[in-house]
Amino acid sequence: MARRNLAWVLGILGVAVLAFAVGHSAPTRDRDRDYELVRLVVDVLQEVRTRYVRELTPDEQRRLVESMVNGGLERLDPHSAFINPEEYKQFTRQTKGIFGGVGLSLGVDPQKGNVLTVVSPIVGTPAHEAGILAGDIILKVDGKSTEALGMNESIDAIQGEPGTAVTLTVLHEGDKDPVDITVKRAVVKVPSVLGDRRLPDGSWDFMIDKEKKIGYIRLSSFSETAPAEMKEALATLQKQGMTGLILDLRGNPGGLIRAAVEIADLFLEQGRIVSTKGRVAQEEAFEAVGPGTILQPVREHPITVIINRYSASASEILAAALQDHARAVVVGERSFGKGSVQNVIEMESRASALKLTTASYWRPSGKNIHRFPDSKESDDWGVSPDKGHEVKLEDKERINYLRWRNDRDVVRKADHPGRKPVLPDFKDTVLDKALETTRAKLSTHG
Repeated sequence: MARRNLAWVLGILGVAVLAFAVGHSAPTRDRDRDYELVRLVVDVLQEVRTRYVRELTPDEQRRLVESMVNGGLERLDPHSAFINPEEYKQFTRQTKGIFGGVGLSLGVDPQKGNVLTVVSPIVGTPAHEAGILAGDIILKVDGKSTEALGMNESIDAIQGEPGTAVTLTVLHEGDKDPVDITVKRAVVKVPSVLGDRRLPDGSWDFMIDKEKKIGYIRLSSFSETAPAEMKEALATLQKQGMTGLILDLRGNPGGLIRAAVEIADLFLEQGRIVSTKGRVAQEEAFEAVGPGTILQPVREHPITVIINRYSASASEILAAALQDHARAVVVGERSFGKGSVQNVIEMESRASALKLTTASYWRPSGKNIHRFPDSKESDDWGVSPDKGHEVKLEDKERINYLRWRNDRDVVRKADHPGRKPVLPDFKDTVLDKALETTRAKLSTHG
């Protein structure tokens, strides 16, 4: 081979090697950084093992690493977390609609200083029967500060074996002094669909205006069973000749996105329900399909949706979809603004999982749902009532509503025949506004 040709080949090889090195330098640097971070955790764990004042058991070492991981994830956002094997079993049961605990849906409210807040008590559970209300702040669990424990450990401490007791130190919204409430844990079955009042047999009455044939459905959560429960309640109402519907999402903390999409699809013939956007994953859009749409024709069957400051996540997806497609009028107050998507990534051969915020929800209109820590009241987030349909409540009114609603949901047991209702003269002004709106729509198209 000629020397000139050899030089040419070597030159090409040199360029190829350089290109290969440049093309792989970024992944290599990323791997090196990963190794450094993993080595840091390993070094810390090794120092603790060898130098800590006492020897740690394998279980304690495991908890230490889990705490390291969760501490870091909580700094990212309040919704990302590592779910250890024991917690993952509880998590799986909860999304299926059955779990062990006291029956509280909990979250962190930035407006209250990121304290552990009751988003909603689950109707018929020990917490509900004990009088714990949406908006209450949980300060301690069995004497341990929830601020020190963090959100995930606090929830873990509240849950436990059915029949055992847990004492919660609770600050009711609007009160100055906290109270200790001891609650006995139970197997919690979570009904997603509720009506206005209990019938003598414990079932729900879903027809709130029997003259105008207006149905009323409260959706307390978006569990796996929620769509089926919703269809069953709607079928009952349709047999009774329902002409209009009120969907009450007050205090609904959300749940499974597919449940929200399936329920929204019941009321929409076509169009986008919600989309998700993330840093890595491609935008995913969920669309309504025609078959199975109920309450037709639309003009003759109005829908009104009620929301409040504790309506979050999947509740906001449903409310926003119906509002953006002009299928429903939204009444109440601005929603919570929880529009982030958490993917549950199974780990350790499906024994544990990483719940990680990977994307955000976007309305059919293209507007943002999520309220970020630096979001202002003037920014686009959450769902706001339609113009002229905002109903503002003072703290006392809100607390009275929760107490009245809690009491109204309790099944009157035979051993308490003389129990008098709480606040018998209370008027649910938000529901009254929803009824007024629905009746007006029926009159217009009647």
